[in-house]
Order: sequence, then structure tokens, then C-alpha cells
Amino acid sequence: MTLQASNSPFVVFEQPPDAHPSISHLVLLVFEAVMQVVCVSLPGYIIARLGHFDAEKQKFLANLNVMLFTPCLIFTKLASQLSADKLLELAVIPVIFVIQTLVSYFVSLIVTRMFGFNKRASNFVTAMGVFGNSNSLPISLVISLSQTLKGLHWDKIPGDNDDEVGARGILYLMIFQQLGQLVRWSWGYHVLLAPKEKYDDYNNERIEEGRYAGDAMGSEETDNLLDYHDEDDGDSEVHRSSDSDTYEPAGRTPVANLSRSSLADFSDNHEDGNGSRKLNGKHQQRKGSRRPSSSGTISETDGAHDDSMLSFPHIRSSDEPEVPEGFKGIPQQMKRWVKQKKAAAGAAITRKQREAYASLPVPLQHTVDFLQRVAGKVNVFLWEFMNPPLWAMLLAVIVASIPELQRLFFEEGSFIKNSVTSAVSSSAGVAVPLILVVLGANLARNTEKHESAADSEEARIGTKLLVASLICRMLLPTLIMAPILALFAKYVPVSILDDPIFVVVCFLLVGAPSALQLAQICQINSVYENVMSKILFQSYVICFKLTCDCRILPSTLVLVMLALEVVEWAQ
Repeated sequence: MTLQASNSPFVVFEQPPDAHPSISHLVLLVFEAVMQVVCVSLPGYIIARLGHFDAEKQKFLANLNVMLFTPCLIFTKLASQLSADKLLELAVIPVIFVIQTLVSYFVSLIVTRMFGFNKRASNFVTAMGVFGNSNSLPISLVISLSQTLKGLHWDKIPGDNDDEVGARGILYLMIFQQLGQLVRWSWGYHVLLAPKEKYDDYNNERIEEGRYAGDAMGSEETDNLLDYHDEDDGDSEVHRSSDSDTYEPAGRTPVANLSRSSLADFSDNHEDGNGSRKLNGKHQQRKGSRRPSSSGTISETDGAHDDSMLSFPHIRSSDEPEVPEGFKGIPQQMKRWVKQKKAAAGAAITRKQREAYASLPVPLQHTVDFLQRVAGKVNVFLWEFMNPPLWAMLLAVIVASIPELQRLFFEEGSFIKNSVTSAVSSSAGVAVPLILVVLGANLARNTEKHESAADSEEARIGTKLLVASLICRMLLPTLIMAPILALFAKYVPVSILDDPIFVVVCFLLVGAPSALQLAQICQINSVYENVMSKILFQSYVICFKLTCDCRILPSTLVLVMLALEVVEWAQ
């Protein structure tokens, strides 16, 4: 604040243009941003409470958003903002992510030891502390804050505006989000939130329970099995003879497009007792069977070549549609012809590959085998790990790395910009509202009382799990990471650390509530589902209620204030 002289009898205080807003004005701006999130997610909450937005519909819309609208949002924001120089600067994000994860992990270890939890409960609290929400709530808050707070413009970008600030914020969030997805669905799904059967303590209890139950029922089951065996031995011969006497063949195999002569020839075909097929009075070896070759060795290929020379009529299977006669049957005949040609071409290509492989020296064959195994593993890894948002990020990086391609997609007046990019941008505009509507519906579902009663352990330590999870997620990591982020912004020579929206994003992620996907994992593995619902209710719904009442400062306001103070101190 600076003091200016004036002819007025009052002293006028003028705020420097680079300083953040006053506390009262900042409260109003953050309140507006949070209320925007509440107003968009509230209809989803109300519709779900009325029973018109059940879990299946929520899952469908969430998957649709992940498969379509979110990739469009990622591509438009990343491809338009990235460049080859910025890609190197973004390498600091994985470093900060690893530090945040380690801090939350060690905090959870200390808290769980203080509460005296067992291994399963400790892993649950660790998952709640390590995996924060980097998708729905932070994205909406970043977009809202970029439109309300005017101190987020980056002085290194000439003509920076609110839309550019929001685009960069989404870029940072998406990178954090994909890193979190990778750890959440690997370490979180298979270790921290594993089913109860994965723990030896619970398996020992189940073995003891099964042993007591098995001793009580063992003798009765044994007697029943012995009685059934005696009855079966007495009646087996009768059943065999009656079955053989009453056996009837299933009937004639349906045959299509056969002439009378073909049917007559086909009816003469039969197999003898030695596995040979008799065709028009001549014995032919059945396909796949072995017979002695001229050299005295057993050969499979000879029989195969003999069969390939036979031209049996086409037999239509039961699920194959009947081919109409005349002009109407041409499409199906063409499909059958194309299928046959495709199979023949594939067989020819495979044969050529085998011949080429056999002609190579042995060291080259080993090299080809190794490369083939590596390519197969990479292919499996890519299709299991990659998802539509990651493919969108990869495509955005490719477009942003090639200036000519970037201009083609985003230059004003170009054909691609006016058609493809505009269509993708329209779909991208649906992503954030749909995320918030599904968020409200998820909160409505998680605030309802579950019909299934919790197990004795969850009922006994549920409150402790709730308190420990909130401490490990929204309190202690913020107190520890705030000085670390301030030191990064002040002394680490990376340009994006000077971007105010990047600092705001880092602080929002440090104190964000637990990720909503943890509720899905808990439902899949049956891990403290009622406690998970209470955690979501306390971290999301209560936060919204306190924001609306304005009786205390919500966590979002505190995090934004800390971020702006760090930005001002670092400059």
C-alpha cells in the first residue's frame, strides 16, 4: 500500500497494481468462484436425490465424459498453449508430484501409528491422504478463479488474458491428473485399497471359521456322497442300455446351394473305421490325421495337401443366414468371397513370413524373436495403460511440437480451425459442466445411508478413520508443502514457477479433498464403503455449506491466499 498526497482532506491509499486484492475483496472473489461450482453441481445433486439419476446413469455419463469430452478439452487447451520450449519446463511437475506424494505418505504413516491402526486401516488412511482430487473440483475452481482474480496474469506473456490463464491452469492440472491416475490405479487399487482377502490376518480368521463350519457339516456331506454313489452304481447299467436303445440321430445337416448330383455325390461320402474318408468309392485320408509317407515317416502335411485338393460342397452352419437366390443374394455372396480371399491372403502372407524367417541365419532369428517379444509387450502396455485423455495429451504434444501443424489447427481463418478445431472446442465446452453435474450426483449417492451394514471393524474404528483421513489429506500436507512450494517458486530457476496460476494449482492440489475415484475403488474391493461416503460428505458437502453460510473461511480461500502470498514474495 502506498500513501499519496492529495488536496482532499482525506488520506487516499492506492493499491499497487501487482499486489493481490484485499482480504475482503479476495473473500468475495473466492466465494464467487466456489458458488459457481456449487450452482453447476447442485442440479445433479437434486436430480439424484429425486431418484432420476441413479448409479448406472452416473457411471455412463462419467465414462462418456472420459471417453469423449475430456479428451477434447485436453487437446484444445494443451495443443494451443504448448510449445517445444514449454515441454522442457513442464518437467518440474513430476518432481513436485513426487514430493507431494512422499509428504502425504510419510504424514499418513505417522498419523496411523498414532491412532494405532492395523495394516488394512493404515493403508486406507494412506490412500485417502495420498490421492487428492485433481479433476472435477480443481478444474472448476481454476476456471472460475481465472475469470474473477485479475492478479493471475503472467507478465512474461504479452497480452495475457483470462482465457489464457484458464487454459494454462487446465494444462497443469491435466498433467498432475494423469500422474495421479497412474499411481491411483496401480499402487492404490492393488495395494492400499486391496480387498480384505489380501491380508493374512483376515485370511486366518476365515480359515478358522471355515474349519469349525466344515467339522459340523463334514460327516453329513460324506454320508450323502456315499449314498449317491451306491445308487449310481446300481442304476448305471440300466441307464447305459436304455440310452443306447433309445438313441436317435439329430437329423440331416442343413445344406444350401447344392444340386441333385452334388447331393448324390455327397451322400456317398462316409468314413470307415480306420479314420479314412471314402469319397465315390475311393479312400481319402481325413484332414489332420497322420499316415505313413513314402519315406516311411509319419507326415501330417501330406494328408493336408490331399484334403486341400478335395472340393467339398459348402455346408451352411446353423447360425449362417441362408443366401437368397438371384440378385438379392449377391451381397452375401460377395461377403463370403471377400472373407475367403482375405483368409487366403493372410495364409499366403504368413507362409512368406515363415519362409523369410527360416532363410535368416540363427543369430538374426534370435534378434527377430527378441524384437517381436519387445514389440508385443510394448503393445500390451500401451493398450492397457493408455486411455483417451492420454491419447489426447499425446496428440496435443505432437501438434504443439510442430509449428506448421499447430498453425494449421489454430490459425484464425484456416479451414481446419473453422471446421475440426471448432467442433472439438464445442465438445470441450461440455466437459467441465458435465464433470460438476456428475460430482453433485455422486455426492447425493454417497450421502445416502447404505442398506448393507458395516462390518464390526468398520463400526468400531469408523470415526477414527474419518478423522485421520481428513487430517492426512487437508491439514498436515498443506502445512508441510506450503514452505516447500514457496522455496521452489523463489529459488528454482524454472519459468513456469513464476506463473501465478501454476502456484495456485499446486496449492489447490495440496489441500484438495480425496479423489472421487477412491469411492469407486472402495466399492469394487469392498473397503470401508461407509467411511468413504462420510469422507466425501465431510470434505465436499460440508465445505460447500460452510462456504454458503460464510461463518468461517473455507479451505479454498486459505489455499488461494497462501498461493497469492507466495507469488508476491517470490517476485
